[in-house]
Amino acid sequence: MVEPEERPSVAGKRLGAPESMGISTLEPGQRPPTMPPGRQVSIRVQMLDDTQEVFEVSQRAPGKVLFDLVCAHLNLIEGDYFGLEFQDQHKMTVWLDLLKPILKQIRRPKNTILRFVVKFFPPDHTQLLEELTRYLFALQIKHDLACGDLTCNESSAALLVSHIVQSEIGDFEEVQCKQHLLNNKYIPEQDALMDKIIEYHQKHVGQTPAESDYQLLEIARRLEMYGVRLHPAKDREGTKLSLTVAHSGVLVFQGHTKINAFNWSKVRKLSFKRKRFLIKLRPDLNQSNCQDTLEFMMGSRDCCKVFWKICVEYHAFFRLFEEPKPKPKPVLFTRGSSFRFSGRTQRQVIDYVKDSEFKKVPFERKHSKIQSNSGLSPFPPRLCIEGQGEQRNASASGHQADSPVGRTQVTVENPALQHYTGSLTSQTNGCRNGTHDEADARLKPSPSKQQAEHLSTGPVSRSPQHSESPSAGQVMVNGQKQSLSLGQSPDGRQPSPLTSPLLTDAGFVRTDDEDERFPADKAYFIAKELLTTERTYLKDLEVITVSFQKSVGKDEAMPDSLRNLIFANFEPVYKFHETFLKDVDQRLAQWEGRSNAHIKGDYQRVGDVMLKNIQGLKLLTAHLQKHSEALLELEQTCRSSRRLEGLCRDFELQKVCYLPLNIFFLRPLHRLMHYKQILERLCKHYPPTHDDFRDSRAALADISEMVVQLHGTLIRMENFQKLLELKKDLTGVDNLAIPGREFIRLGCLSRLSGKGLQQRMFFLFSDVLMYTSRGMTASNQFKMHGQLPLYGMTIHESEDEWGVPHSFTLFGQRQSVVVAASSASEMEKWLEDIKMAIELADKYNDSSAEILSSSFTDSKSPEESNADQESEDDLSASRTSLERQTPHRGNTTVHVCWHRNTSMSMVDFSVALENQLSGNLLRKFKNSNGWQKLWVVFTNFSLFFYKTHQDEFPLASLPLLGYSITIPSESENIHKDYVFKLHFKSHVYYFRSESEYTFERWMEVIRSTTCSSSHIRSLSRKEPHVY
Repeated sequence: MVEPEERPSVAGKRLGAPESMGISTLEPGQRPPTMPPGRQVSIRVQMLDDTQEVFEVSQRAPGKVLFDLVCAHLNLIEGDYFGLEFQDQHKMTVWLDLLKPILKQIRRPKNTILRFVVKFFPPDHTQLLEELTRYLFALQIKHDLACGDLTCNESSAALLVSHIVQSEIGDFEEVQCKQHLLNNKYIPEQDALMDKIIEYHQKHVGQTPAESDYQLLEIARRLEMYGVRLHPAKDREGTKLSLTVAHSGVLVFQGHTKINAFNWSKVRKLSFKRKRFLIKLRPDLNQSNCQDTLEFMMGSRDCCKVFWKICVEYHAFFRLFEEPKPKPKPVLFTRGSSFRFSGRTQRQVIDYVKDSEFKKVPFERKHSKIQSNSGLSPFPPRLCIEGQGEQRNASASGHQADSPVGRTQVTVENPALQHYTGSLTSQTNGCRNGTHDEADARLKPSPSKQQAEHLSTGPVSRSPQHSESPSAGQVMVNGQKQSLSLGQSPDGRQPSPLTSPLLTDAGFVRTDDEDERFPADKAYFIAKELLTTERTYLKDLEVITVSFQKSVGKDEAMPDSLRNLIFANFEPVYKFHETFLKDVDQRLAQWEGRSNAHIKGDYQRVGDVMLKNIQGLKLLTAHLQKHSEALLELEQTCRSSRRLEGLCRDFELQKVCYLPLNIFFLRPLHRLMHYKQILERLCKHYPPTHDDFRDSRAALADISEMVVQLHGTLIRMENFQKLLELKKDLTGVDNLAIPGREFIRLGCLSRLSGKGLQQRMFFLFSDVLMYTSRGMTASNQFKMHGQLPLYGMTIHESEDEWGVPHSFTLFGQRQSVVVAASSASEMEKWLEDIKMAIELADKYNDSSAEILSSSFTDSKSPEESNADQESEDDLSASRTSLERQTPHRGNTTVHVCWHRNTSMSMVDFSVALENQLSGNLLRKFKNSNGWQKLWVVFTNFSLFFYKTHQDEFPLASLPLLGYSITIPSESENIHKDYVFKLHFKSHVYYFRSESEYTFERWMEVIRSTTCSSSHIRSLSRKEPHVY
């Protein structure tokens, strides 16, 4: 039934077990149901270890047949905890109904991948009686950690990862452990926690893989997000919430914080009507004004139905003693849904496993370097330890003498516990739901490289409850030490404070003693923007202080005076912002409740942190003023030293230098503008009576003073940097960056000649207008064809004269040129800027404008008429795709404007640099089904994509010139909140943000790029700002 594979075995499959035995949903002694007649279809199923298997089933077969085949393939006994999920035709993630025919649920089986994942999360992992089941649960926890779905504080995350590493490589060895952590990514911010992970790993000496599984589940089950699948909803007041279901009842989350709970004992009925999900509560005698029906609005009727079904199944699985009987078919008409839970309840599964005898069969764990025996052991103790006396003696001493990896060998001594050992699979960066879109937005990063597979062999292991591991007694859960009462019944746990619900004005249940650790206040998201952009800024400083310094090294091409000027003035700034970032990160951790410090004081503020650090930053003003001097000195030295110029050029081709090198020299000045913008938003948000308002206003006054002081330097250096950047894109122009020349606009215009309209790239400066065509050289530089001094130039619209839309004529002292813009708006921008530049040139009587180059004239060479005309498809293949990194020189603003047939001004350039933004976004292609979580940086007219904020260089980039930003329409079936759409011709991308504030900020900064500004704003920028 299963498509044969070339590999010898599959992770999670028992070795030597018959294929047809051990099916989860069948009673003892039964075999799989007879396959219904009919044509066979192939169904692909993705397992928890990210391998895919193909199963052949009849086109008439119900879902139960496929599910039984999957469980038989794994030889899984406790399969009732799991399920098969897939995306239906509406792009919603749903569970495979075991009673309905498969092909009535899956319309296109060839294009659908079902995912075998955990469906029911028990409150206590000791209820899982089979090691294979706990191993699969551990895989699920590991996937949720990698995807960011299982959130926790840093201590808990490090402890979880340490148990995973222990199960994969065994006892601690420093070099091996560090290398393993470098090769495998288990949590999004792993590098920052590596020392803590290593510290915890050292404490797990002697811990077997099965014990690691056990400890992993023990920690995970205490986390608030354990087993949570969020379903977006709103209450009656329109507050955005998320609903989820657990073993105890229906839960309400705001962000990643649980704010309400409706225990099954309090719920009388769950129902839905269209988009409304209704919870009817039992009357509470202690609450006279308690509302008996709570209402939540979900995205659609289908969303309601999907959530209602999983609620019905969770209630039946955990609360009923046996599977509910099917309803009798009505004679005349039906009312309501006929859906019911199909399968054994948890009580039936536990009784079935305890009452049955299964042969001990080892199974294989993927990526593990430890070998151990595994299997269910429902036999008397003497059978488990028969013939293992020598092994028991060896285990008592701590390690097996001949063990190549120093692993512990133990045996089962308590038949009532029945736990067993194995080794945990290695981390892959994929989550259980693949890359498909789904209601709970579980994301899948790209998978990491996988290691070699190892089989589990050896003697039976002792129960994890009797572990002698140093970490078995206490663990850190959410920053607090907790004792592990491993044999404790879930009934012995302290009841939730939400068992006695109180109705709030918003229409949902809440208790007074519950704290919101992830606040929804706008000030929090402003502070988070400060944190995310500070991380990017520190990485940009590292380009100069680390990467560039390492690249030039002690090369004699760079004089010592220049080396000291650059690095002696950047390194103090870098060290200061390292401390600043730590302060902001610590404050956000306290604000979110990731540490216990929020209990001791009011940390829901950030103005005091900014005031303290901005006062420290003022002491570095002298260093900031030297940065412009360093840029000038570097350019002058490069002119006189070809070797240094070559070193800088080679460095710009490195991936870490994702922007022109000169831009990084301006980053500290731009960062002052960012601080000012953040503080302005913070002061605007706070009322004058707020505790943080005074500090925020004082910090704003200090940073405004610095901005005024350095504003003139910033304007001059932005212009100088842009001239240097343009010089690299032009060939034959050596004297572009001269004193007094200002860049105004560049872009595409069509020049009318005897051969018709020909695309040309025009460059408008304060004294001259020149036009070029894209050259045929390997560097794709632009070749100048002519130039028109602005002094004495006149301009006339000539659409009627030449019959060319959006055309106008430029009359110079020596020649005239007829050009046409691509649209009326582009024509208006060019006319406005050219007229303004002409007026300034006439005002200052600039009749002696320096000629840019004498070696190029306005000749009509064959090279001009056959200028390289790359298509938009060529551009998109290398510059709008997110699949690979773009060639550096092909991704400049000049080349993008050429291919997009658009223009940009100096104001646009300044705004794009000053409006830098960064943070996590979910990205989706037009024709893809899944959302991918990426770290995104917006700067210099482009989005740069990273896997995490810790990456050294971007994976890809997306130039935004020419793109439009809108909100998806209903017909696009996105059905998600905070989604914006970027599109240019046939290229469409969707991005999701985490909150309304971040959504508005991304829309704002991207619009500043996609909606070109008028140059009139540049004049006001050169005036002193009023702060």
